[in-house]
Amino acid sequence: MYETIRYEVRDRVAWLTLHRPDKLNAFTEQMNKEIIAALKQVSVDEEVRCLVITGAGRSFCSGEDLGGVTAEMNHGEVLRTRYAPMMKLLHRLEKPVVAAVNGVAAGAGMSLALACDFRLASEKASFIEAFIHVGLIPDAGNLYYLPRLVGHAKALELAVFGEKITAKDAKEIGLVTSVIPEHLWDEEVHRFAQRLANMPTKAIGLIKRYLRESWNCTFEDYLEKEAYGQRIAGLTEDHQEGVRAFFEKRQPVFKGK
Repeated sequence: MYETIRYEVRDRVAWLTLHRPDKLNAFTEQMNKEIIAALKQVSVDEEVRCLVITGAGRSFCSGEDLGGVTAEMNHGEVLRTRYAPMMKLLHRLEKPVVAAVNGVAAGAGMSLALACDFRLASEKASFIEAFIHVGLIPDAGNLYYLPRLVGHAKALELAVFGEKITAKDAKEIGLVTSVIPEHLWDEEVHRFAQRLANMPTKAIGLIKRYLRESWNCTFEDYLEKEAYGQRIAGLTEDHQEGVRAFFEKRQPVFKGK
């Protein structure tokens, strides 16, 4: 079904692997389209409670495949037609998304990692705002997410100088959730994803939604949104299960409903 990515669902977790290892998983138009198709599949599959995005081989994603870049290319149209639809789907997905950054995340590959809810970094991973080195600005939503993670001043520094950020430094500036030793990589990524897949998925989706909306409304307006969201959460099966488990003094078994 897919040529540039691999997609599978195991134990309620969808695994989307960028699969052009010989090209460091660089984006092509076909890869953008296949990621879009996979994200649509995740959004409607009730079995999927968590999405993990990672890369095959030694790279997470090196950004746009520069082999396809020409002097006549309209970069704005490429963003509008290829990247914007992909990033919008990811942004709106009301299920937890984990970037398992196994190697370099550069350019739009870094943007993809930033757009995820959590970033797990292998100790050999690195992040590079590579755009400046070819005279471009960070794109694919990069400058939307970056200052929200590391602050305005640090985001400007990273974008302007485009220097490599090690996994250790990324953790120190708040760019990643955790750094995982290479020998524990598979085990810890699976453990983290499974933990999310066992949680109340509807509540996580609402948390994501209202965190986003909190940036663009007054406190008074937010309180009303919060009340509306809590009403939705209060009607879920997972809320009822959580209350029962509390009184029965046991661990809840959430179904994501």
